[in-house]
Amino acid sequence: MGLKQWMRRLGAGLAAMAMAAAPTAAKVPTAARPALWAVSDRDTTVYLFGTIHLLPPAMTWRSPVFDGAVASADQLVVETIVDEKDPSRVMAAISSLAFTAGLPPLTERVPPAKRAALDAAVKRSGFPAKSLDGMETWAAAILLLGGQFKDLGVEISAGVETVLRGEFGAKGKAIGELETNVEQFGYFDRLPESAQRALLEGATEQGKSVQDVFDNMLSAWAAGDVKTIAKAFNQDLADSPELGKHIIVERNTHWANWVGERLGKPGTVLVAVGAGHLAGRGSVIEQLQKRGLKVRRIQ
Repeated sequence: MGLKQWMRRLGAGLAAMAMAAAPTAAKVPTAARPALWAVSDRDTTVYLFGTIHLLPPAMTWRSPVFDGAVASADQLVVETIVDEKDPSRVMAAISSLAFTAGLPPLTERVPPAKRAALDAAVKRSGFPAKSLDGMETWAAAILLLGGQFKDLGVEISAGVETVLRGEFGAKGKAIGELETNVEQFGYFDRLPESAQRALLEGATEQGKSVQDVFDNMLSAWAAGDVKTIAKAFNQDLADSPELGKHIIVERNTHWANWVGERLGKPGTVLVAVGAGHLAGRGSVIEQLQKRGLKVRRIQ
């Protein structure tokens, strides 16, 4: 595995922000028992739940332990709030960062051998080629990634965050975010062009390789196999540790700081973020433990 494969993993969440995917048949588990942690003090509990942003609609991932955490929580906190029924906020966030004058055509930002696949991806996306030409590479890649997930049989409406936001909203409970849409896209906007082009190349791929990456990721999540999730991310980032530092570790540090500060206020919170952020070296879990906090895995 290499940088492009890791960027595809990371891009899955951002592609979900850009568009909802249409369901088709998918080779994935039908039931899941994902990892759940808790960190607490005398009057505060913060649950930490690793998520998959898009899921097959038939998959079940709830359990009595998880439902108990949801019932006790006063607030849900996600990475960033995405309204799939009104994507205007997300698209406005992309637009505020994505356009730069004088960019080369998108086809010139991939190797010649990848240009036919890029043309096919652009056609599948439905976005005008000229509009994508005017976008920075990361933004065009995120929009094109949505086409990959349409073929995987997953939906943003079935994703963990969407389901939980609907549930907490229906009960009148508070919903917060760790990053605004602009802040999250900003991490990608600051990537070096080489990393952005790796993401673009990954967005052109289709077929079995894409299915295999997603199936492996989903199977590990469904089994609560944090070691496999961590191993996959560490392997994928081996050739670009600087990228992982900025996109993963820096964000994890910010989120761990948030959890530490939140423990200073009474109440119960469910924090739901991408599963890779809670696995392995530099994860939110590890950073909290290094601060002397006892993080208990309860599922």
